[in-house]
Amino acid sequence: MFPPMVVSMISVGEKTGALDQMLNKISDFYDHEIETTVDSLASLIEPLLLGFLGVTIGIAVVAMYLPYFSVFEHIGG
Repeated sequence: MFPPMVVSMISVGEKTGALDQMLNKISDFYDHEIETTVDSLASLIEPLLLGFLGVTIGIAVVAMYLPYFSVFEHIGG
């Protein structure tokens, strides 16, 4: 159920009488893991969001100016 590293650290903490210190080290390790994962996800989401916004704005601009192009085509043609 728990990762082998956690089990072995708890075992060492129980044997040495420093279980509280081992649990603090485990907590610090997983806090750092979560922080790293969240930072990685944020760095992935930012470019995707910018790309999505760029495509959305591009579609809006084309949809806005498309009637002008068809009017110019009828005037010139």
